[in-house]
Amino acid sequence: MYLLCPGQSLHPADIESLVESVKPQRPQMLATLGIPYLNGIVITAAGQSPSIGTCSQRLDIPTLQAEGRAGVSIVSFSGSYTTSLLTSVVHYNVEQCPPTHPKEYNMTVLTIHEQQEIDRANNSGVQPVVFVHGLWLLSSSWDNWRQLFEEQGYTTLAPGWPDDPDTVEEAKQDPEVFAHKRIQQVTDHYVDAIGQLKTKPAVIGHSFGGLIAQKIAGEGVAAVTVAIDPAPFRGVLPLPFSALKSSSAVLGNPLNYTRAVPLTYEQFRFAFANAVEEDEAHKLYETYSVPGSGVPIFQAATANLNPWTEAQVDTKNPQRGPLLIISGEHDNTVPWAIAHASYKQQEKNPGVTEIREIPDRGHSLTIDHGWREVAETALAFIKQQLQKG
Repeated sequence: MYLLCPGQSLHPADIESLVESVKPQRPQMLATLGIPYLNGIVITAAGQSPSIGTCSQRLDIPTLQAEGRAGVSIVSFSGSYTTSLLTSVVHYNVEQCPPTHPKEYNMTVLTIHEQQEIDRANNSGVQPVVFVHGLWLLSSSWDNWRQLFEEQGYTTLAPGWPDDPDTVEEAKQDPEVFAHKRIQQVTDHYVDAIGQLKTKPAVIGHSFGGLIAQKIAGEGVAAVTVAIDPAPFRGVLPLPFSALKSSSAVLGNPLNYTRAVPLTYEQFRFAFANAVEEDEAHKLYETYSVPGSGVPIFQAATANLNPWTEAQVDTKNPQRGPLLIISGEHDNTVPWAIAHASYKQQEKNPGVTEIREIPDRGHSLTIDHGWREVAETALAFIKQQLQKG
C-alpha cells in the first residue's frame, strides 16, 4: 500500500523499485479505457467508483490504492527525473502529510540544464522570456529566437517537455521517450520552472506550446503571452479538413494514444512545411523533426466532448495579462479558423487580446527562412506591453 500525499517527494529508488516489482501489463488497453496508470499499474483512490477497480481486476492488472478522504487535493506528479517512469499525470483526493524526501527527488524536478538557465535568468536582472515548443520539435527549435531576444536585452529560457532528449539524433535513437506526455503534465513542468524565476516572464509558445502558453497565462504566472498557431482548446469549435488531415498521422490509429508517433516526410511537408520550397522542407525535416506523444492530439480532439479535459484554458482570469495570437496564413495544422476561434474565446478577458496573421506562412513559421518576421512581431508586442506595465 502506497500513500501519495500533497507535496510528497518520492525518491527515484522508490519509484524504480515500485516499477520493477510489478510488471507492466496491457497499457494500451488501459489507455483505451481511460484508466490512469503508472507503467501499467492502475492507481486508484479511496472512494473511487468501483467500475475502474472491477475493470482492473477483470484485466488482471495490479492495482495500488491511495488511502485518503474526499475534498483534500493532491499535487500532480509528472515524470521528468527518469525516462518515462510516470506515464501520466495523476490527480487524487488523499490524506494530507508532510514531504518524506528532499525537494530534488520530486517527480516534477527540472533537469540540471533547465535549472542552470533559471539561475542565469535570475542572476541577469533583466526581463526573462520563456519559450515553449510544441509536438514534433525540441527546445532547440527556438535557438534563433533566443539569440534575437538576447540581443534585444532579454534573458531567455527554453525548457523541454519532461524527458526530452537534448538532440534530434538522440530523439531518433530512443523515440519512445516521448510517449505518454500529457498536456497538463507538460504545463506543470513549465509552471514549475516559471515559479523559480524572480521576475514574471513573457511566454512564447508554438502549436501545442501555444496552447500550453495560454494555460500558463490562465494561471496568472505570465507577464505577457504570445501563442503562435496554437493548438485548440475546449470551446474552440472549428475543425477544418486540413487540421484533420494534419492530425490523422496520430488519430488514424487509436493505439497511437500510448505511442510516440514520428511524422513521415510527406506528413511533415503537409502539416509543417507546406509553404516553403521542397529543398527547405527536406532540410527542416532533417534538422528539427522528432517523434511526438500521441496523447495531446487525442486530448485536443476530444476536448469539446470531455468537461474534465486537460485541453482547456482559463480565459477569464483577470491576471492572465496581455495576449497575442499569431496565425500563419497557409497553416494546415492550425488554420485561421482555429486561431481566430481561440482569439474569440480569449478576447472576453479584460486583458489586452490581439491577433495577427502572417502572410504566406505555414506551421513551420517559427523555424523556416521567415522566422525573423514572426519573432519581430512577437518581440514588438512583448516590448510594448511590458512598457505599459
